[in-house]
Amino acid sequence: MRTSYDVIIVGAGSMGMSAGYYLARQGVKVLLLDAFDPPHTSGSHHGDTRLLRHAYTGAPVYTELALRSDQLWRELEQVSGEPLVIRSGVLNLGPAKAPGLEAKLQRAADYKLAVEALDAAAMESRWPGLQLPDSYIGVYEKEAGYVRSEACVRAFRQQAAAHSADMLPFTPVTRLESVSQGVAVHTLDKGTYTAKHVVLSLGAWFGVLQDTIRLPIRAVRKAVAWFEAEEPMFDVERFPGFTIGGGDGGYYGFPSSCGSGVKIGRHDGGQAWLPGEAFEPFGHYAEDEQDVRRALEMFMPRAAGRVLRGAVCKYEMTPDEHFIIDRHPDNERIVLAGGFSGHGFKFASAIGEMISDLVTKGSTGFDVTPFALSRFR
Repeated sequence: MRTSYDVIIVGAGSMGMSAGYYLARQGVKVLLLDAFDPPHTSGSHHGDTRLLRHAYTGAPVYTELALRSDQLWRELEQVSGEPLVIRSGVLNLGPAKAPGLEAKLQRAADYKLAVEALDAAAMESRWPGLQLPDSYIGVYEKEAGYVRSEACVRAFRQQAAAHSADMLPFTPVTRLESVSQGVAVHTLDKGTYTAKHVVLSLGAWFGVLQDTIRLPIRAVRKAVAWFEAEEPMFDVERFPGFTIGGGDGGYYGFPSSCGSGVKIGRHDGGQAWLPGEAFEPFGHYAEDEQDVRRALEMFMPRAAGRVLRGAVCKYEMTPDEHFIIDRHPDNERIVLAGGFSGHGFKFASAIGEMISDLVTKGSTGFDVTPFALSRFR
């Protein structure tokens, strides 16, 4: 195996594996390193599914990235032959006049996206499984849905390999060093590799390379659960993906598919975690089930049956919950991609392409100003 590459990617999860594919298919010599064997359960991409939406709040670049990501997910489906996108629609729920819902409607108007604004009665009529306060409204995106996250990472890995990218799983990186050829990447037990450029996309594991870069990223343990629901009322053929915002917290979820049950998670809260600490399984904390069950009992009581399955993953939170996509402040050969704050996976295809452009072209067609590391300084 060679030891010198054009690009080494440290952290081959959602963003790293995507970047590896988009680089490799251009003929770039790529090495992907990961401490585990992607797709795996030690990062942020497992748990089967991630919502895919277009009418996004925050900087306009989010909607632009969501639309580009959707195109690229379709392309990945075609080249891999793997079904990756489920067009279930997504229903965003919350109190009338909630700033987030109003912002979604405005963004949809700005980008001419097909959305519907619905009151509580209309939503309960269309989706009888809902039980909503009269004050709630919904923003429904018919063309939205969800992606199969682990299948996406697996497809990126297979396609990167097909374009001659090298992959070393179970290869923790211990440090980086500037050398005349570019950057040397030292691993725990598989030697040292050099590259002209390095991409760091370690997710919740950025803390293991604090000698290289200290980022304002806080890792958080998050729990999700699948609940037995009345079928076929909540089946994917009849019920959409959803988000729920309000004073009781922020939630997101997915319809039942082939009897999987309704999946639901809570976006806020969670337990702080540091690399090296124990990562407790689902059910270790009472709130793992209680928090999400409470939301179902309130808004979808006929989906609040017994827990069929639970899982835990990691969020990698920045202080403002926006991403970090930038160059290392002291070494322009190192590109940083992290802090995806629990809402990054839907963009993974476009962000992988963006990273590829930053490495090969030195720039990208997207406005990356909102993702600059300097905003925290």
